[in-house]
Amino acid sequence: METVTHAGREVAYRRTGDGDSPVLYVHGAGGDHRLWVEQYAPNGVGPAVALDLTGHGESDDADLDSGTETLDAYARDVLAVASETGAATLVGNSMGGAVALWAVLEHGFDPEALVLCGTGAKLAVGDELLSMFDGEFDAALETLAAPNLLFHDPDGGVVARTTAAFHETGQAVTTRDFRTCDTFDVRDRLDEVDVPALAITGEHDGMTPPSFTEYLGRELPDCEVTLIDDCAHLSMLERPVVWNERVRTFLGKELHRVPDS
Repeated sequence: METVTHAGREVAYRRTGDGDSPVLYVHGAGGDHRLWVEQYAPNGVGPAVALDLTGHGESDDADLDSGTETLDAYARDVLAVASETGAATLVGNSMGGAVALWAVLEHGFDPEALVLCGTGAKLAVGDELLSMFDGEFDAALETLAAPNLLFHDPDGGVVARTTAAFHETGQAVTTRDFRTCDTFDVRDRLDEVDVPALAITGEHDGMTPPSFTEYLGRELPDCEVTLIDDCAHLSMLERPVVWNERVRTFLGKELHRVPDS
């Protein structure tokens, strides 16, 4: 892992593959860079940088209120790592998609392309689940492991690794993440995002339903939509071969687009 220091804290990231313009992957609530193991693997999408947001994985934490303060801090993490690595394309899952949109809308980041996976322009979280995160962390994680939330029909190893990652992140930061998601709403600003985008999720995603992805497709000025069969919220882990092929195709087309004269 490499690190970059900004705002008085170190943010860790993993860089794989050769290339001057890697793709920067932003994980979701309670996760870390390992969410993208199938994408930064040798047979993944291509040159990659996957970061640990503040308080996740090997990155330092900060005293942050949930909501805008957390979104701003995470967006600045993305900007710092992008500047350090030359990454010009953002891929975000769930909260990571919100962070990617926030980096564009509030912090002026101008990526070559966006991939928004299992996310939405609004990410409301149910009161019952938020209450579980506040008090009964294990119960909240068991809820997320139910069919058609994080996964549709995964093998046990993937579920165990994902649950372990939540425990490593810990209750305080994971709860901060989900409460931050609950405040996120940029539905009235999507027309400001003038870069090519791909909105993608699993057909069984019960956390950010396909309707969220289809809404992004309708409201973003230049957005393709893909629903992947036989998977749910973490489609990049559950159906990595199909996911990687679709994203490679999109990025290959968009990153070689001839600029308008």
